[in-house]
Amino acid sequence: MSDVNWLEVLDWGENELEDLRFVGYSYLKQGKYDIALTFFEALVVLTLGNPYDLQTLGAIHLQQNNNLQALNYIERALKIDPDHLPTKLNRAKALLALGYKRQGIRQAEELSKEESLDIADQASALLIAYA
Repeated sequence: MSDVNWLEVLDWGENELEDLRFVGYSYLKQGKYDIALTFFEALVVLTLGNPYDLQTLGAIHLQQNNNLQALNYIERALKIDPDHLPTKLNRAKALLALGYKRQGIRQAEELSKEESLDIADQASALLIAYA
């Protein structure tokens, strides 16, 4: 990886990054995953170690059935923010999609016990689908 500080080269600060995130998220909400992917790939380069950008990039890859790439970004995000439930849920989805049934089911079982009903319900649906 390059040692270039792209934020310094571009003379960008947090405002420009937030603008980039906003535009990328807007494309994501429209279902234009290829375009959103480009924005979040740029953000991951510009903001080394931002868990939101990594989580989102993983989710986009998961949506596009690029499950191995999704798992890579999801794992990187979880190293930074290990308690983020939607990312854990995406990890379970990626593992199951890749055929790692035992690990995916174990993750989904843990998530099915969460207080967040949205997460618990989705995890339970995964268990029904893959059990």
